[in-house]
Amino acid sequence: MMIEVKNISRDFGKKAAVKGISFRIDRNEVVGLLGHNGAGKTTIMRMLCGYLEPCTGNININGTPMASKPQTVQRNLGYLPEKLPVYPGMIVADYLEYAATLRDIAPSHRLEAVRTALSSTNLMSAAFDPINSLSRGFKQRVGVAQAILGHPQLLVLDEPTNGLDPEQTRHMRALIKKLAKRSTVILSTHIMQEVNALCDRVLILRDGALALDRYLSQLQQGRFLLLRVGNCPPSLREKLEQLDIVAAVKEISNDGEIIEYSLALDGKSDADLAANEIARQVIFRGGQLYKLEAPIRDLESIFREVTASVD
Repeated sequence: MMIEVKNISRDFGKKAAVKGISFRIDRNEVVGLLGHNGAGKTTIMRMLCGYLEPCTGNININGTPMASKPQTVQRNLGYLPEKLPVYPGMIVADYLEYAATLRDIAPSHRLEAVRTALSSTNLMSAAFDPINSLSRGFKQRVGVAQAILGHPQLLVLDEPTNGLDPEQTRHMRALIKKLAKRSTVILSTHIMQEVNALCDRVLILRDGALALDRYLSQLQQGRFLLLRVGNCPPSLREKLEQLDIVAAVKEISNDGEIIEYSLALDGKSDADLAANEIARQVIFRGGQLYKLEAPIRDLESIFREVTASVD
């Protein structure tokens, strides 16, 4: 399911919760929605699901405007909100059958839809238990089960592993990966390992605005190279700074024999071609090349950098 969000904003009184955000998500992408508490994540998810209307802008799901045809979109959408949408006094299976009815799943398909959701979330053993008798982890699985009823083409999951133990978390991640083969998934979580394990791409919010939209493969690679050289002629740094492919050169360490530099690449340069040219310059000037690599940055560090202004 393809999602197009164009310049959406949402105010609550005088507070601007979401400020002019635009993005596009293609079919079968798994996208992580990150941000500090109050950054606008939950508000965006509610607007994507049709439970809140944007004050400005519009949302199209598979070309269908959410504003004019919310029920059409919601038939193919599963939503797990932060506060679980369960009725504590109901039996698990009865609740899921009720949720399937609300989802407009045909009566002839409801029983199979409930069985599939129970099996997928490892809830068969609790199918006839009252929801209020379940542990926090089992209640969370009931919430996920209602979200995946009927194989929705779009899944919006707010903290899906909240309250789960390590083994349950491992199973939930495996389930989300399986669901992503046929669904588009938007995942909000505070657990960076979860984003690394599941997501193709991240959207990072800061104070209601979209601060970063990037694929993980691009984001973690960065635009830097680490260079370690020995027998380094004085002219090497100056020559590196003159290269069009290099935006800046910073000396990290120097023990008199071996020097380590951090090289910021020009935004338009190809990293492989840049590395080749830098290595060529070192060797041409008689230096010894000990290391030339692109450091992999962890997502937590990137998140701190992007959201630093609200810390």
